[in-house]
Parts: sequence; structure tokens; C-alpha cells
Amino acid sequence: MSVLVVGSVALDSVETPAGRVTEALGGSATYFSLAASLYTSVRLVAVVGDDFPQRGLTMLQERRVDLRGLEVLPGRTFRWAGRYGEDLNSAETLDTQLNVFAQFDPKIPGDFRDTPVLFLANIDPELQLRVVKEIHGASLTAMDTMNFWISSKRDVVTEVMRSVDVVLVNEAELRQYTQTRNLSTAARQILELGPRAVVVKKGEYGCAVFGRDGYFAVPAYPSEQVCDPTGAGDSFAGAFIGSLASSADRSWRAIRRGVLHGSVVASFTVESFSVDRVVTLQREDVDRRLSELVSFTQIEPDWEKELIDANQYPTEARR
Repeated sequence: MSVLVVGSVALDSVETPAGRVTEALGGSATYFSLAASLYTSVRLVAVVGDDFPQRGLTMLQERRVDLRGLEVLPGRTFRWAGRYGEDLNSAETLDTQLNVFAQFDPKIPGDFRDTPVLFLANIDPELQLRVVKEIHGASLTAMDTMNFWISSKRDVVTEVMRSVDVVLVNEAELRQYTQTRNLSTAARQILELGPRAVVVKKGEYGCAVFGRDGYFAVPAYPSEQVCDPTGAGDSFAGAFIGSLASSADRSWRAIRRGVLHGSVVASFTVESFSVDRVVTLQREDVDRRLSELVSFTQIEPDWEKELIDANQYPTEARR
């Protein structure tokens, strides 16, 4: 099944302890599209300026990304500059130039409107709400957001949450939105709005998914080389949604499987600057690392009895 993503395409300048890049391909919809394209075809709705490099368009087209919804306006493409210190979980924003992105008015091509899976990347929640109302027949809808929108347009963010099946947030955003420190309690507040699942991204600590059908957590894959964490969360979302879109299965088992795929693809993204690593990924790369991640977290069937059997512990330890 195809995936429709509405979000940003940008040029990023990033500095980390591993080095720096200038005006490299970035944006939430870019990372999402490249990751999701490992699993299914992707339809992209975004806006760029007439200065956007042809190599970026070619890169997306070569990965089965339909660009008929990518509008090119006179002017400069959205640019972001940031710096990471030794704590790679948070970036210091040095510069944001919205440029043509400030005029973003999503235009959904007619045949895009019947796309079965919709992902609303991190954009103005008023635009997210408008898009989700335009796409009537989607069997799966999901959204992402950020602290700026939670602070400035919380009521609209809430309306979007009421309208989708899955909400993706990071740990800090979840606490900010709910004003609750306990993640389980906070996730339940969002679930009560209507979504079926809340996926909480926790950076180097992995992720957790809270749902009506249960709870599931997975650690991050232990990457030995972390170069640039920019876009890791968007790549996670792309692989997660792409995995779900690759079949008609919307079960809790499929959601848990999607979280594993998201964790693995995000682990590749951080190994290079910009999209350099994710754009070269093949499914066999993902499957190999996925198998390793599963083995890292595998609990042997006979361990359950061993771990809970009181007879395994001295009498003194049971008191």
C-alpha cells in the first residue's frame, strides 16, 4: 500500500563532534520518505524553492518517491542550522529560515487523495488537520509534532490527535503536552483522545509504544558510530509506517513489528550526516540488523519459570 506524507523538505547545516555539513538534504518528509521507501511506494507533498538542488529530486525519485505533490515556488528553500554537543539527544538551533516553507499550502493531487496510509509529519497542526480531513479513505493515519506547536497551538494539536490512529512524539514532547512526568500516565491521556497507539521516541534509549492492546518497548540498536542524529526520529517514523503499509495487517503484533523496524532504520541514519546512509540502505541491510536486535532482546522460553520460581531463591531472600 502506498504512503502519503505531508511535511518539510529542507537544506540543513549541521555541526556535531564528528564534523559538519553545509546545506545538506534534510527535512522531516525527506527522511520519512527515504525510510518508508524501503517498504512501499511513497507520495510526497511538500514545498521547496527554485534553488533546490536537482540531485535532491533525483535521489528521491530513484527511491520510488512520487514528487507530483512537491511544489516548487520562486524563492529560497527552507533552511535549518543546528549544533550538537557531546549530548547528541538535543540540538541547539543556530538558525531557521522558513523561506518558501512559510507559504506552505499543501496541495494534494487528485489521485493522492485515495492513498491508504497517511502520515502527517511535523508541520503546523492547522495544516495537518486540514489534510487529514481531505484524505477520507485512509485505513491508517498517523502524526508527528514538536514542542513549538504544543506550546503555541495546543488545542489544534489535540484536534489532530483526535483524528488519527497513531501519535508519534518524543519523551519531552509527551511530558510537555500532558504536563505529566510519568510516561504511562501521559500516554494514557492521549489514548483517551482516540488514537489506537502512542509511540514515544526516546533517542539513544530506544522507544516505547502504548496502545489499547498493551505496551511494548524496544531498545535502540547499539550503533558503534553515531555521526549525526538529525532525522533519526523521522527515519524511525518512515520505517514504522512503511512496515505497517507493506501489508493490510493493523494488529498489535504488526505495530510492535513496525517499532522494531523503526528502531533499526534510525540506527543506520545516525551513522552519517544528512541522508547519506539511509539513501543507500537496502532491505537486506535492515533485515540483518533487525535479526540482531531481536536476538539482543530475546528472552528464552524457559527463563520465565526460572525467574519467577520462588524455589530458586534462598529462604532469607524471600523474606
